[in-house]
Amino acid sequence: MGLITGLLTLPIAPVRGVVWVTEKLQDAAERELHDPGVLRAQLALLNQDLEDGSISLEEFEREEERLLDRLHAAQSCSASNDRR
Repeated sequence: MGLITGLLTLPIAPVRGVVWVTEKLQDAAERELHDPGVLRAQLALLNQDLEDGSISLEEFEREEERLLDRLHAAQSCSASNDRR
């Protein structure tokens, strides 16, 4: 970025900073959302909640299906990226 461009865009620098931080947060959230390790840990916690009686069997099955779908999608996405 040149000196003139830097001076002319200086008033919007805070906006660019906020956009950058937002993009980094979104990237981190998406990585965590699709991380098989995180999903497996959530499944283990869900199983523990069922064993403790914190949730009903219906709640367990509904949440387990949602987590397994996400895990399957993450693994299939990972497998397709590995082939490239």
